[in-house]
Amino acid sequence: MSGYDRMLRTLGGNLTEFIENLDALHSYLALSYQEMNAPSFRVEKAADGKMLLHYYSDRSGLCHIVPGIIEAVAKDFFDTDVTMDILNMSKEEERTGKKEHVVFLVVQKSHREIRRAKPNWKQDNQDILRDQEAMEAAFLRMKEKYLSVSVCPVKKSHWEIVRSIVMFGKGHLVNTFVPVYPEQLWIEQKTFCNAFPFHIVFDESLRVKQAGVNIQKYVPGLQTQKIRLDEYFSIIHPQVTFNIFSICKFINSQFVLKARRERMPEAWKSQPALKLRGQMIWMEAVGCMVYMCSPKLRSLQELEERGMHLSDIAPHDTTRDLILLNQQRLAEIELSNQLERKKEELRILSKHLAIEKKKTETLLYAMLPEHVANQLKEGKKVAAGEFKTCTILFSDVVTFTNICAACQPIQIVKMLNSMYSKFDRLTSVHEVYKVETIGDAYMVVGGVPVPVGSHAQRVANFALGMRISAKEVMNPITGEPIQIRVGIHTGPVLAGVVGDKMPRYCLFGDTVNTASRMESHGLPDKVHLSPTAYSALENQGFEIIERGEIEVKGKGKMTTYFLIRNLHASEDEIMGRPQSLLDRKDGSAPGGQDSKTVAIMRYEDSEPLPLTSGKADASEEPTPEGSSVTGQDSVEAADRQLSSERTQTPHFPNDALPSAFCALL
Repeated sequence: MSGYDRMLRTLGGNLTEFIENLDALHSYLALSYQEMNAPSFRVEKAADGKMLLHYYSDRSGLCHIVPGIIEAVAKDFFDTDVTMDILNMSKEEERTGKKEHVVFLVVQKSHREIRRAKPNWKQDNQDILRDQEAMEAAFLRMKEKYLSVSVCPVKKSHWEIVRSIVMFGKGHLVNTFVPVYPEQLWIEQKTFCNAFPFHIVFDESLRVKQAGVNIQKYVPGLQTQKIRLDEYFSIIHPQVTFNIFSICKFINSQFVLKARRERMPEAWKSQPALKLRGQMIWMEAVGCMVYMCSPKLRSLQELEERGMHLSDIAPHDTTRDLILLNQQRLAEIELSNQLERKKEELRILSKHLAIEKKKTETLLYAMLPEHVANQLKEGKKVAAGEFKTCTILFSDVVTFTNICAACQPIQIVKMLNSMYSKFDRLTSVHEVYKVETIGDAYMVVGGVPVPVGSHAQRVANFALGMRISAKEVMNPITGEPIQIRVGIHTGPVLAGVVGDKMPRYCLFGDTVNTASRMESHGLPDKVHLSPTAYSALENQGFEIIERGEIEVKGKGKMTTYFLIRNLHASEDEIMGRPQSLLDRKDGSAPGGQDSKTVAIMRYEDSEPLPLTSGKADASEEPTPEGSSVTGQDSVEAADRQLSSERTQTPHFPNDALPSAFCALL
């Protein structure tokens, strides 16, 4: 699945070559898998076709899987059956510790030999006949091919040529190939040392006999006669003792030697040590070992750090190509890393942008209704909406002009900020919309911009909360709590966004003027209701008293009312505080309240009514039975005679029970 099968199949043309090149494959894989601790294999060929397989490993006990693997490779890759037997097992001391050394006797049998060994003579005769027929047919084809050739440059008889062609077609190329060696080596010593600039020849005692020109250049000590190789180099891979016996045991491995820094000239000691990578070849006739190697370099940077040039590497050495190809790969990796860094920077910037966008939207939604702000962001015009019924509240501070005349401006700012912060919190509790503040005047509306049937109850509860909150704000002159006047009126309005710079969501209509008149004609610490506001709150669980008939500027005589309290909601519910009952259940201490914690007061119509055709039409106001707080039992109100001085909604059976219908945010 990973493509290693192709790599394995190309290791060798027969089983022996395959095993001899396994160590080289492991050395290549070690570049990708740094922690890989691979075994080592060495083959000794015997005269009778058998071979001895030497297996070395730092991990003991794994030798028993080797026969199964080798037998599978022989059968799958080379169509050969092998038998393996353990001849010897021992522990040998090496530089890294004890290595397990196991010697296997490997006997190869082709399928033809196995078929001949079977007792089925009839089947064998049929196989022999088929083989003979196939051979004769191939012989005739080759003969015709041979006769069509007019000139033959090889001095062989006709039948020898035909026989060699037939055998070549039937057998395996590797098995039938016989190399030809010259009687003498046609290359002089100087040419050899220049053609292979990185090679070392040493004897059994590690005495250097011969070295390439460039290895002498970068390791000057090799020019000295009769020096030992281990004085100037150490073996990095495989991790074995530096002697001829250990080298012969791992002769199929790729050897990496590292120059000893203490043997280098003083000026070169600051440079990275030279590493050589190559193959050890034993020369039986002369009793010496030749190390054919190349500098172990991976990039142009490593080449420059060692003061070397590409010209120092032989043109036929693929190390040149590897350095250049790897340099190109490193450049691509660096480009990819740069793209990844840019991508990460963009991700961080995008995250910061999203945070800043959230802050901007929060600020925008604090100035305009959300759906209005979204339309303005999209570049759309916001159409004015007609709301057939809503409730508007105005409030101001009693004797605010006198307070301003006697105080520093910063004191006025602090007082108003404290008061408005408490009022703003209440808008979240009762879900009313804050229109604007001008000086000490505070204006809110219920049922706009999202129409709800309980707009009057929401604004009334908000007004009661304002009156409680105002007692917590001190007059900078007297140090006493400030007093506020509150006026409420219910009626139709037209709402829309006006202006291009600093656009505001404004309300228009006579309802706004009447609400303002209710506030200006009110009394300190009182919530003044118009007749329409009283009608909207009648029988909704509020205690209301009649003020009587008064002269209202621009309106004439009007019968107005004062809102006293909510009969079915506690002060904690109106102020949006966590209820003491819930607090005790949660195990928290009573009295401690987080200023950021808001308990939203729930109403029967908390879900907004739908908008139609760009106009907000809150049709007939529902008259809920029972309290405006959701969750209270709904009962029919008993008919009562209203007195001329006081109007009171009926009490319910569960008035004494604490309400638990505030949702905690």
